[in-house]
Amino acid sequence: MPANLTPEYMAAEKIFRQAKTDEERLVALEEMLRTIPKHKGTEKMQGDIKRRIAKIRLSREKKGGKKGFSHHVQKEGSGQVALVGAPCSGKSQLLKSLTNAEPEIAPYPFTTALPMPGMMHFEDIQIQLIDLPPFSPEHTESWLHEIVRAADAVLFIVDLAGYPLQDLEFILSRLEKVKLKLAKEPNPSVPFNIAQKRTILVCNKIDAPGAPDNFEVLKEFYSSRFPMLAVSALENTNLDKLRKAVFDMLHIIRIYPKEPGKDVDRSTPFTVREGSTLLDFAKEVHKDFLDLKFARLWGASAKFDGQTINRDHVLVDRDIVELHL
Repeated sequence: MPANLTPEYMAAEKIFRQAKTDEERLVALEEMLRTIPKHKGTEKMQGDIKRRIAKIRLSREKKGGKKGFSHHVQKEGSGQVALVGAPCSGKSQLLKSLTNAEPEIAPYPFTTALPMPGMMHFEDIQIQLIDLPPFSPEHTESWLHEIVRAADAVLFIVDLAGYPLQDLEFILSRLEKVKLKLAKEPNPSVPFNIAQKRTILVCNKIDAPGAPDNFEVLKEFYSSRFPMLAVSALENTNLDKLRKAVFDMLHIIRIYPKEPGKDVDRSTPFTVREGSTLLDFAKEVHKDFLDLKFARLWGASAKFDGQTINRDHVLVDRDIVELHL
């Protein structure tokens, strides 16, 4: 399809080519993006313009005196999960479908230029998802791996309508070069200087022609390394299963605090790591509870309701705990 560029766009492009400073280039690029015809024939051009705008803005922020500027995303909720994938794999659509975030979604690459967080609800807790710019042989932001390293876990999104095996192998290779290894569970034999991240392989666009065949190929090569789930982020196929899989991957449990003489409040549980003891939970509630005298327990790990437990008692998901100072 021809681009059919407007005179306004051509004038802005001429200004861009003649620009001497980043400020002039940015103004011209924004005008080019505003005036470019929005249709399939210009999708790649729109993506390239957005990528250039993002690079100039980031460069200006780094040079503009912002001390300590970084792409770090403050952790919120019960866990932080990074969305990793190739261009047009559907990461932004997945974030939109799973959270209340409103990322820009377009059928051309490099729409996502900066980390975008969103909170995913799972039953009575929230888990933070972070949409990231894509990993691509054409262009990969140098800071991407640091956000992946800082996250608690990873959703690796592949496009079943594209070349999922090729994309998967490129990104895995790229991460391993910076000492990041993705897998179902950490391997104790891996050297200590390599960061290991629990990962689910999210096979997106299962409703696309040829997608089931691509899914079977991926299973043949990678089902032993990753848990795999076929989804459609656009059609909401299997997204409830994905929510549960993310919760399980984080290896966390929910504990409900109970005040003496009152009913339990199930609206805002505390989350702690699997295998946590009563003392671990008490630390999360308040430092004063480090001197707790005793606690009472209701739930799956209790032998009977209101059981008195000691500090070393290992809690399980959905236990109810009443702390006593």
